[in-house]
Amino acid sequence: MKRSLNAGKQRNGGLSLNILTEDELDQIHLGTLDLLETTGIYVEDVTARDRFENAGARVDRDSQIVRIPPHLVEEAIRSAPSKVILAGRDPRHDLVLEGNRVHFTNFSEGVKINDPHTGENRTPVKQDLIDTARVIDYLDEVDFCEKALGAHDVNQAVVPLHNAEAYLTHTTKHCAFGPGNGRLLNKILEMAAAIVGGVKRLKERPIVSFTTCPVSPLKLITDCCEIIMESARNNVVCNILSMAMAGGTAPVTLAGTLVTHNAEILSGITLSQLTRRGAPVVYGSSTTAMDLKMAAATVGTPECALISGAVARLARYYALPSYVAGG
Repeated sequence: MKRSLNAGKQRNGGLSLNILTEDELDQIHLGTLDLLETTGIYVEDVTARDRFENAGARVDRDSQIVRIPPHLVEEAIRSAPSKVILAGRDPRHDLVLEGNRVHFTNFSEGVKINDPHTGENRTPVKQDLIDTARVIDYLDEVDFCEKALGAHDVNQAVVPLHNAEAYLTHTTKHCAFGPGNGRLLNKILEMAAAIVGGVKRLKERPIVSFTTCPVSPLKLITDCCEIIMESARNNVVCNILSMAMAGGTAPVTLAGTLVTHNAEILSGITLSQLTRRGAPVVYGSSTTAMDLKMAAATVGTPECALISGAVARLARYYALPSYVAGG
């Protein structure tokens, strides 16, 4: 089982980057609790709203705004596990996510591919997913497999199933997917169970995990709610990942963006823990700044690096495993 090296530990020698002080982390946390309690978060799914209301949140049925009291959020943070296991089909690729240990994965959600034979920049098909899965499986530097591409030559209503089949059967590493919705998530779990030898075996060795994104600013749409709740019900890892853009869908300041980002993630974690206490979650981020001239997300920029570093520090503050975007 691979624990990898520590990052950010205070040592006598070497380099560390401490973006936020303890006092600043406290301020961001308290600002987030205030935001969730007073402004609230839009929750589109009826079952999710019921779950929040039954736990003591204030729910406006007309506006679909849920205002979450601080004690619910802090109870959810405490009950979420500080360590999760990402199992591979081959146990050599099992990963432990904990503390400040660092692992690497490939970029996901590519929309185009350069054909390796013709050089043409084209729309990917399912065979491309199979080919990229084999490349990811070969590369020692990539610790687990994310869906690098999506298949465009299949029925798009069930494309997550095709994506999962292509990757689960062509890599021995752990696979992470955006499953689309709760129904397709359960179908992917059936596929994974067939691969490892049954539902009981899958519970022992979860070779698949799921990713879902709140919609910035401050929205948990139906598909996102379903993925969070079904992941929790099945006790599989759910990476709740905000893709806020400072200056666009979040405040232009770093502190304001972090509060908005934090509120989106913590509301999702609260929903997860209200569904099943102790369900494994990952504190995720692809949050960055918006290019105000092009109205596009900027990656590979100093702003993205600062936000990712701050988000990783927030996750450590909460003792939660994290996932952040790289440049």
